[in-house]
Amino acid sequence: MTHPARDLLRTTTAALAPDPEANPVVPRIAAGTAPRATLAALALEQTWVIPADRRAFEHLAVRSEATDPEAAAFFTTLAQGEALAGERLVAFARACGAEEASYEPLPGAQAYPAYVAWLALNAAPANAVLALTANFSAWGGYCAAIATALREHYGLSDEACAFFDFFAEPSPDLDRLAEGAVRAAVDTGRLDERRARMYGRLLQHYEASFWSALSGTMSH
Repeated sequence: MTHPARDLLRTTTAALAPDPEANPVVPRIAAGTAPRATLAALALEQTWVIPADRRAFEHLAVRSEATDPEAAAFFTTLAQGEALAGERLVAFARACGAEEASYEPLPGAQAYPAYVAWLALNAAPANAVLALTANFSAWGGYCAAIATALREHYGLSDEACAFFDFFAEPSPDLDRLAEGAVRAAVDTGRLDERRARMYGRLLQHYEASFWSALSGTMSH
């Protein structure tokens, strides 16, 4: 018999899935019609997002270590993943000719990591696990589409695409850790499903804000 945690992760992810037509940027990249300035802006925004999310996940891991070790293992793995992604981002930024020194980040694009930081300070760890796991599904799909397009339409190397390859690949270990954390919270009555879904809904809105902000670079 399937544990409720697995069903909860599946149904929450499905309920929070964004409208695939709502993203104004990824389809343009997938078609090869987004300008390279948009790719550069994507790289530069991620140079702000990735380290911020890594520190937020590290904080969540520390917060949950004593009382919620399953969640702590999930957040530790997330933080390690962000560190690896940050290393891979360098080659993409270089391939796009991104110039960090003169770049001003877009407020709409930085709402997502700001909210992740809010979760790190305020959310019960298990609720954050459920919300983040639901959100990651959409992000992975976007990265898969971008990775393919960068090779086919923009001539980028495997090294330059590695950042998107990393997020596009399924992560059975992370899925297992997420299920373990949600399972432990369900079994002990520590999961607030309504609040977790609210967090997930806000994450999806802030991710939509990220892509909406980037869409402004396509008219330049």
